[in-house]
Amino acid sequence: MVLNTLEIMKLLPHRFPFLLVDQIVELEEGKRVVGLKNVTINEPFFQGHFPGHPVMPGVLIIEAMAQVGGVFAIVSDKIGNDKVTYFTGIDKARFRKPVVPGDVLRMELELHNFRRGLYCFTGKAYVKETLVAEAELKATFAAKQES
Repeated sequence: MVLNTLEIMKLLPHRFPFLLVDQIVELEEGKRVVGLKNVTINEPFFQGHFPGHPVMPGVLIIEAMAQVGGVFAIVSDKIGNDKVTYFTGIDKARFRKPVVPGDVLRMELELHNFRRGLYCFTGKAYVKETLVAEAELKATFAAKQES
């Protein structure tokens, strides 16, 4: 399964500047997912992180991985847009190399465990073949709160 940005926007509630996945290039329901983020100098976070030395913040790399995992869960389990995703844990996060403008961030997530609505992923982020970040991510879905 391959999804472009417009198709991803039909699944995720995130929008610019917080939509951090451009494409899903592989999705094996119930097993794994691979997503891409094209990192450009036009990203708003580069204005302050860091002027003259742009580096993608590690927390946004983790968020990008989480969004890829969200697409996986929504597609695999047919989760409706009446639900919202919540992080429940981030473990063993490691940042190996900086991600800079011009990089294509490839995020590979494998479903490690799923019980009682809790998704546990092992995520790795690469630029080309170089591992740049990794983490164990846990998330669940809950009903949206009416405002």
